[in-house]
Amino acid sequence: MPVLLIPTLGPLHILHPRYNAVTVLELAKAFRPQALLLASYGAEDLEASTWRNHNELSLFQLLPWAEQSGVAVTALDNLSGQRRQAEEFREALSLYPRGKEILAGIAVLDQNLRTLLTSPITPESWSNTGFLQGLKDYLEGYKKTFGEGPATGFRQERMESVARRIRETHTSAHPEKAQSNIAVLVDALDYPYLLGLLPESQAPAARQPSEEERQRAILDRAWRLQEEDDWAALLSQLQEVPGPEASYLASQVYLAAGQVEDAFNLMEALVHSNFQQPAYLPGYVLSRYGQLADMQGKRDTALKAYRATLALSWAPPEAREAALAGTRSPFWLPGPDKGDHPAQ
Repeated sequence: MPVLLIPTLGPLHILHPRYNAVTVLELAKAFRPQALLLASYGAEDLEASTWRNHNELSLFQLLPWAEQSGVAVTALDNLSGQRRQAEEFREALSLYPRGKEILAGIAVLDQNLRTLLTSPITPESWSNTGFLQGLKDYLEGYKKTFGEGPATGFRQERMESVARRIRETHTSAHPEKAQSNIAVLVDALDYPYLLGLLPESQAPAARQPSEEERQRAILDRAWRLQEEDDWAALLSQLQEVPGPEASYLASQVYLAAGQVEDAFNLMEALVHSNFQQPAYLPGYVLSRYGQLADMQGKRDTALKAYRATLALSWAPPEAREAALAGTRSPFWLPGPDKGDHPAQ
């Protein structure tokens, strides 16, 4: 039962040119799995697509590919509801003076984790002893402070259950599955546990980035547009990247530079094309198109765009908020804008 564990970073993939959401996709594709398993989400999460609200950037790439390729996707975490208890635990602590003191006491742990996960990460990082030890130090320090339970989201218990499900489903008891390649997507903080529980599994190996990964890195950089960036160079790079997301981001750069008409013209062409993927894009495109139309004095067009945003079955929360605000009053941008993104 060849098993490849592929750690995911949620919204933090946008920070890592060598381990972005398309890197995760390329790792899965290269492994040629017969099944794609989600270790950190449950069946309800998958059915309701709640992962979108967690900004799980890798799944915006992986799930369309799996559907097109006929790769079965199964969410394994039957206890995923317990994960939310960790967030609720910290929120509850923050309401009380003593709780705030306790949280201040683990600030160093939190900072060390933040530094670890925002420093450059590549596929081979996940088998690097020092990197893995950094993850384990955080998990052990957190568990030492609070114990295994609601504070940790029952992380260890959940991953033990996931490991059992993998073994029970893909073992010699099921000959048709025993030799199948299995790719398992697992949250970065769940990864050390699952790696220890499945010692025969593989970690991502070093690889040369594909052209698609390089293009994703350009898009990710544009989502994080900064004043000090070379905007002209970034526009030139975006023009070399195919697809609607690059057009949207080019429009964002024009808007940030104060070239509203250029931004509007580009977005208007985009809304008359196919911009359905990635799944977060329609909400951003339509809500921004409405804002740009407002800035051009085209209120009727703006209202249609805002209403189209609100009619989507799902849109990123910030896109819906922008659309709702736009239906109440015309939008105007007083200063440079840096855009929105599911990772921000």
